[in-house]
Amino acid sequence: MAEDTAAVRTATRNSVMVLAAIASGAALFWLRDILTPLALAVFLAVMIDGFARVLSDHTPLNRAALPLAVVLSIALFGGAAYIIADNATSFAAQLVEYQPKLNTIIARVAGVIGVEAPPTLQQLYSSLDPSQYLGVVAKRLQSFAGDAVFVLIYLGFILASRRGFRRKVVGMFPTHNEREDAVRVFGQIRDGVERYLWVQTVTGAMIAAGSFAVMVAVGLDNSVFWTFLIFLASYIPVVGGFIGILLPPVFALVQFDTWWQAVVLLVVLNLVQFVVGNVVLPRMQGDSLNIDPVVLLLSLAFWGLIWGVPGMFLSTPLTVGAMIILAQFPATRRIAVLLSANGSPQAASGNPATAETASTPASEMPAPKTQAGAFKPKSKAPT
Repeated sequence: MAEDTAAVRTATRNSVMVLAAIASGAALFWLRDILTPLALAVFLAVMIDGFARVLSDHTPLNRAALPLAVVLSIALFGGAAYIIADNATSFAAQLVEYQPKLNTIIARVAGVIGVEAPPTLQQLYSSLDPSQYLGVVAKRLQSFAGDAVFVLIYLGFILASRRGFRRKVVGMFPTHNEREDAVRVFGQIRDGVERYLWVQTVTGAMIAAGSFAVMVAVGLDNSVFWTFLIFLASYIPVVGGFIGILLPPVFALVQFDTWWQAVVLLVVLNLVQFVVGNVVLPRMQGDSLNIDPVVLLLSLAFWGLIWGVPGMFLSTPLTVGAMIILAQFPATRRIAVLLSANGSPQAASGNPATAETASTPASEMPAPKTQAGAFKPKSKAPT
């Protein structure tokens, strides 16, 4: 009788967890217009906070570290946006000059597939009737501008309310052990996000630098524009880098009269991506994220489905945070183990854990050792 009751309880608990997961996914999808700007703002706030702590640790700045980090971050983002917009304008103007070459390529492709009267680029343009898409494009641009404004507003309020967060944590977790556990979990999530940002930025810069060198060597137009696109695409895990390096060889076919430039770009860019992705990235990343590669692909597909491109950029940080939080509760710890790469979800964020410590409750675990720039757990909440 007792065994039947336990089985019923287990089945009920599992059913409730499945229904809760489905409801949570539906809520994330329906509220994506509200939650996406907030998630991006939190992500930027963590990035700026980490930047500020680096400035505070390595410079004589203290109170001025956060304002300086905000100003530098805005300057970097603004400069990158200006460079991309400026180069995109010249790229669009050059497409007009490439029209005869594009017509030749279309004719060759049509001949391969057996089309006797291949259309010209102008005919294709007219048949597509771009005017019918202008409304959709304008709506998307308006939505993007609105989301950017909301992200900045959320970011300003998050940075302004940092000091009040300490009192909120004290009110939420009145006992010392509870506060220690909450601060430790927050530190693990923050360290995981910061390490992910650092690794992706460094490896993305290496891929972009190597790509820029080979594009300049073969004389590809708008090399700066393609370099920035490759760098930004590297923040999309697994597939972003490969998508970014496929575009320059395609447009090399349009620019040059010979094929060898496109072949060189395709081979060298893929070689750079392979070396950085399979040699440099694993050495830098180590066990810091501790997420199964299959889970990375699934999280990329899931967050991309419900939140679009922003979800693809945030897929890995969101999955890291979810795994660490799920590992704190006995009922959901099995899910966290499945998400992890080595079966020890507590080993994320560069804090190695053995199987014994991974199975220890959060309130009984010792505070993780701090590293340079890492979060230091205290009895009070982080600022």
